[in-house]
Amino acid sequence: MTYVCRLGAMPRSRFAAGAIAMIVTAWAALAQPALAQADDKAGDKRPDPQKVYLWPEGAPHAKGEAEADRPMMYVYLPAKDKATGAGIVVCPGGGYGGHAMDHEGVQIANFLNEHGIAAFVLRYRLSPYRHPVPLLDAQRAIRLVRSRAAEYGIDKNRLGIMGFSAGGHLASTVGTHFDNGNPDAADPIDRESCRPNFLVLCYAVISLSEPYHHGGSRRNLLGEKAEDPKLIEELSNEKQVTKDTPPTFLFHTDEDTGVPPENSVAFYLALRKAGVPAEMHIYAKGPHGVGLMPGDPVLSTWAKRLVDWLKVSGFLSTAPRAAVKGKVTVDGQPLSYGTIAFVPVEGVGKVTAVARVRNGGYQLSAQNGPAVGPAKVVITRMSQSVISTVPTIQGAEQIEVNSGKPVDIAAGTNTFDFDIKSP
Repeated sequence: MTYVCRLGAMPRSRFAAGAIAMIVTAWAALAQPALAQADDKAGDKRPDPQKVYLWPEGAPHAKGEAEADRPMMYVYLPAKDKATGAGIVVCPGGGYGGHAMDHEGVQIANFLNEHGIAAFVLRYRLSPYRHPVPLLDAQRAIRLVRSRAAEYGIDKNRLGIMGFSAGGHLASTVGTHFDNGNPDAADPIDRESCRPNFLVLCYAVISLSEPYHHGGSRRNLLGEKAEDPKLIEELSNEKQVTKDTPPTFLFHTDEDTGVPPENSVAFYLALRKAGVPAEMHIYAKGPHGVGLMPGDPVLSTWAKRLVDWLKVSGFLSTAPRAAVKGKVTVDGQPLSYGTIAFVPVEGVGKVTAVARVRNGGYQLSAQNGPAVGPAKVVITRMSQSVISTVPTIQGAEQIEVNSGKPVDIAAGTNTFDFDIKSP
């Protein structure tokens, strides 16, 4: 089917070179429901989180019966009308000697809930407990949440783990040291896999090796074995990445001297080598341990990038996606260079699918294509002749196709041709 539209249907915008990503982001935002405010409305009160002990009858390797000996998690569930079905186990940092439970725990859970993601803030055991106790706690949390997926309203195949600083080391350890569960286990929780479906690592301790390790975390985790070369190698997680390591989002700052960004860089490069999908953001400014950093208009954007990554990676929606292809012409001539965006008009967590238009053609596979259902189409003309000694247009131009009426994306392969008419 061919759709005819006219330039001038929307106000033309001019952009600096390379700003097309801003166009796509803006249209994606327009297509999604307005985000809820972080603060509750006057008179409303969020229910207290459910407190769930990982082993109600007593944890393995417990040294006593005090709260510090009883690993547990706080369960934060999103409003049902926002719920995406995704869940994240959150591991606050603290050098394996404490828990930054506020800015790397509760505040993170509230943010995730705003975006329809269930959060499970983990209170894992700390020093004087040594490896493998924190790992056992985190693995148990993954298994436990999976075993209660129906109760918590999540999809057990869209469950990730997120960690900050030393909590990031724990999360990356879970992502590189996992099993599929024991089908013969007497405890049904132990029958579940402890492999997370994705990792979110925030200014994470990744390596226990020189020269970028965090000494306090290594000492608290390994104790008298802090110089054991075998353990250091095993728990330097950049060395443990395989093709089965889950897709990963990484965030760090260049000014972090507590846990240098080389930790994230090393893990990212290992993921690249293993062929594991990954996205990394290193901000120029910011110290270690920033959390959401709500007072910083630049650094605070990392959390928005995380939500974008979760969307484009398919973790916030189970909607089937379809392949699209076709042609884009301007007054009958192939559009030399631009983009075409399919913006979903309904559904929670659906992603805006964007393809590059080159020499009049575009194509997206079902893996990267739009969700099945209605979608608005926005074309951006960036050039009418990519190789030219003179400008061919005055600036990037956006055109909302078909007067804003959506096209219907069907399962399988869709072919849409668009002819743009000059005013």
